[in-house]
Amino acid sequence: MTSSGKGTFQPDSDVHISFEDQQKINKFARLNAKVDDIKQELKTKQNDLKNLDEAVEELGLADDTEKIPYLIGEVFVCQSLEDTLKSLEVTKSKKEDEIKELDEKYAELKAQMGELKVHLYGKFGSHINLENEED
Repeated sequence: MTSSGKGTFQPDSDVHISFEDQQKINKFARLNAKVDDIKQELKTKQNDLKNLDEAVEELGLADDTEKIPYLIGEVFVCQSLEDTLKSLEVTKSKKEDEIKELDEKYAELKAQMGELKVHLYGKFGSHINLENEED
């Protein structure tokens, strides 16, 4: 009786993980956690930017003589429409810079993870799974 081996699990106990390999696996896990944090932070900041864009659109309908309450820290300050629009543009610009910085950090971490993946898959092949379930 010959078996093709298809569909049967045959554990390979010959896989040895050196200290250096374990360090690389741990580094990959830490980078992966950072990437997940950055993705969440990016999502939040992009939502904030969307809200700022909507606020600018809404203020386009406002009357020039109206005083607009603008949140600074924990206090609302009433200011002119022009000053409010300037404040929103400054806040939007800062938020866009933060998003750009996070995008760069995300790309850098993904590149490091890619290098580690190449090494670890090269060494362990199908004995290791480095893929994120979400991706």
